[in-house]
Amino acid sequence: MPAGTQNYYELLGVEKTATPEEIKKAFRRKARELHPDVNSAPDAEDRFKEVNEAYDVLSDTGKREQYDRFGRVGGPAGGGPGGYQYADFGDLFGGGGLNMEDLFSAFFGGVRGGTTRLEGRDMAMQIVVTLVEAATGVEKEVVLDRLASCDVCGGSGSADDSGVTTCPDCGGMGQRREQRKTFLGTMQTVVPCERCGATGHVVENPCEECQGSGRVPDRQHVMVNVPAGIRDGQQIRLRGMGEAGIRGAAAGDLLIGVRVAEDEYLHRDGDDLHCRASVTIAQAALGVDLAVHGILEENTVKVPAGSQNADVVRVKGLGMPRLNRSDRGDLFVHIGVEIPRKLTKRQRELLEEFAKESGEQTAEYKSPVQKLKDWLHG
Repeated sequence: MPAGTQNYYELLGVEKTATPEEIKKAFRRKARELHPDVNSAPDAEDRFKEVNEAYDVLSDTGKREQYDRFGRVGGPAGGGPGGYQYADFGDLFGGGGLNMEDLFSAFFGGVRGGTTRLEGRDMAMQIVVTLVEAATGVEKEVVLDRLASCDVCGGSGSADDSGVTTCPDCGGMGQRREQRKTFLGTMQTVVPCERCGATGHVVENPCEECQGSGRVPDRQHVMVNVPAGIRDGQQIRLRGMGEAGIRGAAAGDLLIGVRVAEDEYLHRDGDDLHCRASVTIAQAALGVDLAVHGILEENTVKVPAGSQNADVVRVKGLGMPRLNRSDRGDLFVHIGVEIPRKLTKRQRELLEEFAKESGEQTAEYKSPVQKLKDWLHG
């Protein structure tokens, strides 16, 4: 193994022959060990990131095989095989401002603002598609780290049929009133119920895998169907694929932001496409059927006789497909007339004859030999 490379098996505390299920359980166990409430070490967050990296590799068959053979995965940038977009726990909630402590708090049923959110949060991540993929539609695979429903207790949080009961301390309110005597008199305040973690319910016999929360850290490969015609910046919502709810509460959604990469030849404007095409002076004057690179097919564009430089030829129905519709935008071909820098003798004679016929004034042409004679006799 190369120097400085982490031993992922040691990080998770498993043997090299560990099964995928053993690796998953080891990762969950490590996540609980690094919870801020039980681990006050200043490097707890960094250690969790290392464990997450180890699980990223060992939970993926292709990455694990590469790691076992070469002791590392991917190149210097750290990208492994597969071509998917990866989001770690710190990136899952988009612009929601959720940090590592929030993640652990959500996993362990932490109290925030006097109550506990039972429903799972929405999650956000981003994928990049090419312009061609945006035109044809494409299926993309993403790797998602999330709090998923516990597969041991089925998301109930209970290890047996005793299930979940109303908290006797707060009567299911999730809060209780406290009275304190002060010099101003007796003050009454409302505080979160410690016994039920402000949920209003308690589990008599908690599941060992999820500690009674009904959800566990998990990694899933999710296929995202990107529809034809999608625009840059639009989102795809996958219902129920966000964070799982506590003890069977509703799961959040997964929001996939789509970025459409710029194309080398085509520029998109809404559902219309723009491209450039060059013609010679003869083609511009006489007209030509010009082959032009398109988005879904190769196109033949009719450039009319007498076209000028910077003229635009519009071809209807050859642009981008319109989202959730059967029609397409238009293709605009911007014409550029190329003037030759060098002419053959015959080409020059023909152009001079054309200029003379048109009554146009042109510069007098002199051969290099004639210029030398003029200079010698000047």
